[in-house]
Amino acid sequence: MIQYILESMAFQLVFLVIYDALLKRETFFQWNRFYLLGTFLASLVLPFVKIEAFKTTVEQSYIEYGESLWGVNNAITVGAQENADFHISWQMILFGLGALVSTILLVYKLRQLYLLKVKGEKMSFAEFTQILIPNSTMAFSFFKSIFIGDKVSKKDYTNIIAHELVHIKHGHTWDLLFFELMRIVGWFNPLVYVYQNRISELHEFIADAKVAKRDRNEQYQLLLSQVFQTQNISFINHFFKSSLIKKRIVMLQKSQSKSVFKLKYLALVPLVLGMLFYTSCDREVSAIESSENNNSLEERLINLNQEIMSKDSLTDSEVQEIMKMTTAVASQTNKNAKTVNGWTVKTGVNADSEGVLVPFSVVEQVPVFPGCENAIDQRACFQQNMQKHIGKYFKYPEEAQEQGIEGRVSVLFTIDSTGNISNIRTRGPHKLLENEVVDIIAQLPQMKPGIQKGKVVSVPFSIPITFKLR
Repeated sequence: MIQYILESMAFQLVFLVIYDALLKRETFFQWNRFYLLGTFLASLVLPFVKIEAFKTTVEQSYIEYGESLWGVNNAITVGAQENADFHISWQMILFGLGALVSTILLVYKLRQLYLLKVKGEKMSFAEFTQILIPNSTMAFSFFKSIFIGDKVSKKDYTNIIAHELVHIKHGHTWDLLFFELMRIVGWFNPLVYVYQNRISELHEFIADAKVAKRDRNEQYQLLLSQVFQTQNISFINHFFKSSLIKKRIVMLQKSQSKSVFKLKYLALVPLVLGMLFYTSCDREVSAIESSENNNSLEERLINLNQEIMSKDSLTDSEVQEIMKMTTAVASQTNKNAKTVNGWTVKTGVNADSEGVLVPFSVVEQVPVFPGCENAIDQRACFQQNMQKHIGKYFKYPEEAQEQGIEGRVSVLFTIDSTGNISNIRTRGPHKLLENEVVDIIAQLPQMKPGIQKGKVVSVPFSIPITFKLR
């Protein structure tokens, strides 16, 4: 969720920068209105959009690397569901309090409107309902109601009504109400307030431009400078803040923008494509590239595995070769380094004392999982019990749930010559998931060790575990 919020805010910021730099000063007011509404909605949707054509193949190689490293064909994949226990975090409480305060503020504004409506004198017309407010010079509209003070001069009344009718006919209240609701959901996002400010400015520019077609610009500018300078206002629509007056007068004086300038909106095309490319790409590209540059030994082992796994049986020389290379790769886990070729190494966990390792896929007698002593196919029984063990001890980290973290964690470990679990190392999208997998593997029971040519050996094993929120 946090990643979604950050991506959405980043997209909004880019859209607003483009608007202020290229479009804000143009007189394509309706186009700009659709731009602001459209880009805000797009910023909410784009983080969810994944275009297949833009996806990289990095994630697939990331998954296959851990499995083929040890030659495991039938690796276990477990899909994890979201923890059913209801838990309220401090982040949820903070969000709820902010949303509550924003809701109260909106209700307060609506109550102020209601009180003005009750206090005022109502008159119904074909296109609107007029509410005359006693002892006031205010003027604003809300849906199909126009609130106007009884102290507004008669000569200004016609232009004010015409101005507010533009807001009514174009449904400007819906725009403002939409952003008021977004301020409840995204009260912590300052860009929502910027969007609302920009759209309210546009509403005034649109209404001014329509009314100016009926009257001379000088007369309407004089109207703006005289009517909207009142300070004693109990509640007023932000359409008529005094800070907008100069901007509105400047816009009235501007000549119509040339149609060719509409080409500026084409800047959206590469911008949106870039955002789609970003949301579609895998997030682990750099980590994979850095490990691939330093894994020549692992690559040789992978190639050898792929070459011999298609055979029904292996020669002694092939077995010796894969054992030798596997031992060389696994020996890196005995170092004090925290990471090896992109894998997180769990140091200090029953460090393997045997120098000879035989991959699970080629060992003659696989380690015997407790309960599989009399099984006909002990290899299959091992994997079935491994899956049951993961299901029994699996727990989705609460912090990972709150942050919306999910993905696939590959774990490598060794069942050493004593039957204990050693040399655990993981690679996944986040440390929270990796740590959970380590905890699961560390709780595996002691087993009867594997046997190769009559001798007890250590057997490395690989399991990909998928964490999925549903």
